[in-house]
Amino acid sequence: MSKRALTVSIGTDHAGYSLKAPIIALLEERGHTVLDFGCDSSESCDYPDFIRPAAEAVASGKADCGIVLGGSGNGEAIVANKVKGVRCGLCWDVWSAEMTKSHNHANCISIGARPVPEALALQIVAAWLDAEYEDGRHARRVAKIEGA
Repeated sequence: MSKRALTVSIGTDHAGYSLKAPIIALLEERGHTVLDFGCDSSESCDYPDFIRPAAEAVASGKADCGIVLGGSGNGEAIVANKVKGVRCGLCWDVWSAEMTKSHNHANCISIGARPVPEALALQIVAAWLDAEYEDGRHARRVAKIEGA
């Protein structure tokens, strides 16, 4: 389990909306604070309107990390990764969540609600939060991602 209380931003589109409440409940149960950037229904919307503010909260330090949700998670990861300072990994299982944290030092994850059922999404979030960045040989690569 993550060792300290975090502030976690969350943003979703209509397709990912069904995962938002269960993920927020998990985060709050673990003692984390959630910044919810919407959306607030399953009515069709444009995901960048909700994903970009969630990612910007991470980049600015308002949030320690972020979770973005959509149908596939692909568009959401792309939007989040357009924000300088955000490293968002698309996660489809527990292993991908652990790797994106331990190897890529991801400060944001994206989950697709269409291919990932709720129970697995909760396991993905927990695994990502609990994983530790391995640093070492990965630090050089993360620095290159950041343009250093």
